[in-house]
Amino acid sequence: MATAFSSDGEAALRRELGPVAPPAPRGDLDGFYEMDRAAAFVRGGGFRKVALQFPDELLADAAAVAARMEAATGAEMYVLGDTTYGSCCVDEVAAEHAGAEAVLHYGPACLSPCRKLPVLHVFGQQPLDIGRCAEAFRELYPDRQSRVVVLSDVVYARAMGELEQQLCPEYPNIVFSRVVCGDPPDPTPPGEVRQFGRQFLVKAPGGLQDCAMFYVGAEGLALTSFMLTWNRCPFSSFNPTTGCGRRETLNVNRALMRRLYLVERARDARVVGILVGTLGVVGYLAVLQHLRELLRRAGKRSYTLAVGKPNPAKLANFLEVDIFVLVACTQNSMLDSSDFYRPVVTPYELELACNPARKWTGNYLTDFRDLLPGACAHVELPPAIPAAEAVPDFSLITGEMRAAHVCDRPDSQLPPSTALACRDETRALAEISPAASFLESRSWRGLEQQLGQTPISKAVQGRRGIAIAYEDEGCERP
Repeated sequence: MATAFSSDGEAALRRELGPVAPPAPRGDLDGFYEMDRAAAFVRGGGFRKVALQFPDELLADAAAVAARMEAATGAEMYVLGDTTYGSCCVDEVAAEHAGAEAVLHYGPACLSPCRKLPVLHVFGQQPLDIGRCAEAFRELYPDRQSRVVVLSDVVYARAMGELEQQLCPEYPNIVFSRVVCGDPPDPTPPGEVRQFGRQFLVKAPGGLQDCAMFYVGAEGLALTSFMLTWNRCPFSSFNPTTGCGRRETLNVNRALMRRLYLVERARDARVVGILVGTLGVVGYLAVLQHLRELLRRAGKRSYTLAVGKPNPAKLANFLEVDIFVLVACTQNSMLDSSDFYRPVVTPYELELACNPARKWTGNYLTDFRDLLPGACAHVELPPAIPAAEAVPDFSLITGEMRAAHVCDRPDSQLPPSTALACRDETRALAEISPAASFLESRSWRGLEQQLGQTPISKAVQGRRGIAIAYEDEGCERP
């Protein structure tokens, strides 16, 4: 899961450049990219500038699609060459840089609602062998009375109607989800589930936990998010690429144990870095404010960091941070941080660690909007208690006693972790944050000017090549 946001870049550095090969033929380009529907969206909205967002695997078709869209609509089309965050999210930031009035998002999508620009999702009609998929379903569920909810990757959503026609006569209790965009209605009708851009009605007496889940799509972040969120339901899947169906053997409990271990790490942390992993999902500003208040009430320092796509090298620059919390969409929030210097948790895991009123119920939340006031899973912060009345709390990792939650201090007083130091010869006082104190203690602090101390020397020719393989290093590598 770490590759959703990061890569070490070695493949790009070692790649030899040559003549660009033409893109592989995709057959009916108009049908695959739904040109008629996209052109109707642009003309109906009266948009004059439109941003086209492609994932890396579809970027080879970008020029052809943009040319046909301009010819069909008369509007200017701008191809977004790179995404600020994950490609599944609509990149409103890059679109606004081009002055776009709307976005056409191509390929897989997390379907998170956007804040500003109108968006049309074009998933791309990937081929699906309906007969083989139905056969795999029958093999996995021989009991015709099985209660099964059918989910699919968005790129196969258009084929679900034909699959439904084949299976519904045989399975009276089967339910097919629908792909929807935008916020759910308020309130949601009883028995209806609307999450992750999917909508379906559960008729089982015991609710969703009495149903099995059948997923059409390849293994990936979407399936992992489904399995962790609905961890009480048995899952099976059909991979259209390989044509194989299987029962998902991912040990969800083991995965949850890993996530709960990270909750304990968050409880021990004193300095928390809030990573901004999206600028387009509705409610991201509200959850940032919510996390800052949560950490302040827990007696922890927080720093908000906007680093684009986080990777181990970027986050290793912030050694003073004990743990990071990533505010991203539902598919990219669970970043596998095993290769990172510090762990990365989700907003829900941070709330489990810092909100004493929130208890673990077995349900896992990947949508940060569920934590906000007025949402279905919001839990109010309890009033702070005096330090003398606080119950001792011990770390399950180190065995040491943690700092107790204390009462809110008046605004005139300094935060609990702030120190005072003399700023200059006038003996004026200045605040030193934990991060600044940590930087002062570093043996290496970066480039120093040392004006007048560095001897003057003539310019000489330096090394040639790239840092991973300079020309004078030869071909041998350790």
